[in-house]
Amino acid sequence: MSAMSPPTAAQRAATRVRPASGAVMYQRWRHLLFLHWSWDAAELQASLPPGLIVDTFQGQAWLAAVPFWMDRVRPRFLPPVPGLSWFLELNLRTYVHTADGTPGVWFYSLDCNQPLAVRIARQLFSLPYVWARQSGVRPTDKVPATRFTSTRPGSSTNRFAYEQGGPLFFAAPGSLEYFLAERYLLFSRRRNGTLASGRVWHTPYPLAPARVHEADVALFADNGFKTPLRPADHAMVSPGVDVTIFPLRRQVDARIGPTP
Repeated sequence: MSAMSPPTAAQRAATRVRPASGAVMYQRWRHLLFLHWSWDAAELQASLPPGLIVDTFQGQAWLAAVPFWMDRVRPRFLPPVPGLSWFLELNLRTYVHTADGTPGVWFYSLDCNQPLAVRIARQLFSLPYVWARQSGVRPTDKVPATRFTSTRPGSSTNRFAYEQGGPLFFAAPGSLEYFLAERYLLFSRRRNGTLASGRVWHTPYPLAPARVHEADVALFADNGFKTPLRPADHAMVSPGVDVTIFPLRRQVDARIGPTP
């Protein structure tokens, strides 16, 4: 296999298997919107740390904004705590793989309105969490549209209004939806420059086409990208999944190392 080979179907499927190691945290992800823009692969590659390669579907790279609710977030041995275990999140992400073909997600930023969660995620998982003022309205039977806003101090506001635009389905292996949604491994960069990875596990996302009424994405500029002047090239929603979080581990691939 070439060092630049993309993940095989078997490698993508392998990340869906629940890890044997012990979990460290449980979460529920709810009312997700996946907004994807096709993006220049070379630009994304230049933004990645050494050891990660931009992942593509039929030669096309993607950059995504994902707002959602985090519910019942708790460490393994503690119950959820009112006021601490429920909050919102908005992330900007792309899709990557290692030289040996292991696929995952690279987060440019994760905006969150729970200061303690921001601090813990930065310290324990080396993830680029940022505090933001956020609010939202969950969908109901009478009002199916979800509304979500997020504003970093000193930045413009991200606004989203969306609802389910078709029947639910599960992504078929080999489809674009499978490539975009079925991701069970994240990469992060420690302070010493080394690369780490963390596994999550959940049942496959129930997905549906999204009907997007509003999408103002200030977080692109916050992360050094041009704000797209067109609607998302692909949009889907999910009512959510229950998630198990596993420990962060240092990448052992010898070709991955600190930044010079």
